[in-house]
Amino acid sequence: MRYPRLTRRRGAGVPDGACAPDGTPDDRAARLRSRRTAALVAGGALTATAGIGLVSCGSDGSGGADRGDGRANGSGPKLTIVDPYIPQPAKDGIAAGYLVVRNDGDTADRLVAVSSPLTPNAALHETVDTTMAHLDGVDVPAHGRGVLARGAAHIMFTDTPGPLRKGDVVDVTLVFEKSGSVTVRVPVYGIADRPGDPGTETMTVPVAPGGGAASDAGAVDGDPGRAGGHAD
Repeated sequence: MRYPRLTRRRGAGVPDGACAPDGTPDDRAARLRSRRTAALVAGGALTATAGIGLVSCGSDGSGGADRGDGRANGSGPKLTIVDPYIPQPAKDGIAAGYLVVRNDGDTADRLVAVSSPLTPNAALHETVDTTMAHLDGVDVPAHGRGVLARGAAHIMFTDTPGPLRKGDVVDVTLVFEKSGSVTVRVPVYGIADRPGDPGTETMTVPVAPGGGAASDAGAVDGDPGRAGGHAD
């Protein structure tokens, strides 16, 4: 009896990884394995690359980082000098200055020093009971006020070269820890006068970021942050 001759059709009848009847690996299976391996390697490389890109974007710390003064994210101090004035001194050679520092920003600041061409002896003082003491600074809280007023913290001018009289103007430079410095023209009022009283003026001097006046002084009648009235 004759048996039909068995033939192997190319690419059929041999499972992946099997051998041909002669014992040699099937060439199609080898090609499939090679293609799968290449695809897996390529896919893994793409995934790894994507992961690196994500880490790189997430680790960039340059955008919006706060430097401690709040300026990088736009939330630093926003200061305005309100109603600076000097009452006419009762005696020559000494005077006191008062004002309010209003902070409309999200970051606190601190008034750390003052100076004036009127005298080299201008400093921050504080009245404690009936005596005065040097003050190393005045805090200006975020969305709050730093107040220099009669009977409390104030600017003390000593050894002034001549008498100060109502109507005089004194340049005073205020130095802030974060906002830099600003020079304000401070009027001299009558001995008992305060800003907002009849015959006196009220003013505001916005402090530009980094120091300096942001604009000219302006009237602020009714401003709740002014130094006049009953600030002390």
